Amino acid sequence: MTALAQFAEHPREVGLDPVKVDELFRRVQREVAEGLLPSCQLAIARNGKIGAMKTFGHAIQGGTDQPATNRTLYCVFSCTKAIVSSAIWILLGEKRLELSERAAEIVPEFGTNGKDQITVEHLLLHTGGFPNAPYAQSEWLDRNKRLERFKAWRLEFPVGERFVYHPTSSFWVLAEIIERRSGQDFRLFVRDRIALPLGIPELRLGIPRSEHGRMADIVHVGEALTPEELRNLGLPAMPETEVTETALNGFNDPIVRESGVPGGGGIMTAGDLALFYQALLHNPPVAAKGAPIWQPEVLREALRVRSGDYFDPVFKYKCNRALGVVVAGDDGFANFRGFGRTNSPSTFGHNGAGGQLGWADPATGISLGYCTNGIDRNNLRQGRRGVAISSLAAVCAL
Repeated sequence: MTALAQFAEHPREVGLDPVKVDELFRRVQREVAEGLLPSCQLAIARNGKIGAMKTFGHAIQGGTDQPATNRTLYCVFSCTKAIVSSAIWILLGEKRLELSERAAEIVPEFGTNGKDQITVEHLLLHTGGFPNAPYAQSEWLDRNKRLERFKAWRLEFPVGERFVYHPTSSFWVLAEIIERRSGQDFRLFVRDRIALPLGIPELRLGIPRSEHGRMADIVHVGEALTPEELRNLGLPAMPETEVTETALNGFNDPIVRESGVPGGGGIMTAGDLALFYQALLHNPPVAAKGAPIWQPEVLREALRVRSGDYFDPVFKYKCNRALGVVVAGDDGFANFRGFGRTNSPSTFGHNGAGGQLGWADPATGISLGYCTNGIDRNNLRQGRRGVAISSLAAVCAL
């Protein structure tokens, strides 16, 4: 167990302003108190420790409605991408993998239908060209079915032509690459090389059925904006992707919870997520020889924006994608990328469906984890909530 797995006795111990932290928690609690969200959980960390953590509301856990606590587990959805990407960074640092390698050279089953030109870097930057490749949730525990899917997938646009977010497809390929190059199941690799050394063993990709009773069941809340409401707000219609209400509710299924889908199946507390980002900020020595988890030069490169010439297909701002994470940037679009208006331009992280938040700000040393099991159908309200929470958290340093 390392210092990263400890709670501070008081926010001041890690240089957090208790008044501002209280203001943050009041904002976090608001939708639960108003009856919109069933539960939510937030942790804010600095200097390697959780400075404050609270959980609000009730959730269906193990089939019964129970008060949510700091031990309640949440699916963090696409916040998982940062964790799986960081596993790839380990392999890069150990020279067991190169960004320029073609995925099909590592996973020959993937090299069909024009996909043989896709590199590891394309997979991390969402520029591979197969964003909506189908893969049924019921098959996620079957590796043979995974490889059959790889063979069948086809390109939707030329490799490297543009950025289109790949909700799950590209990260299944990255998971297979982790397994081929490490010789270990990708879920176990994350456990053994990241979670356990950092002293956060409950940061997991998938959990056994014996622990499903601690998970907060996903529920959808609120009403979606109508096409007319979107037009009146000057907003475009959101494109259809695999991230549907049915798909998100599927994360209540035992098979999906066990699978640890690498693009969105991380299961943990908000505290685990905040501590993961503290580790990225500090990269502490944890191995027997006192070596850090990530090679420092690889970590610097991983957090450098590499997709500056790619634009969001809906809102047309620059994507600011690094190797598996997003960087806030200084162009006025940080809030569109899921960060707060007060985050520094160097803030990096990756949010998840339904409003999950995970980021670290190198300028202040603050990291944040926020989870909820209430998936708000109103995307605008959900987005504004995340920006408000992150904005308040980003200014909590003394």
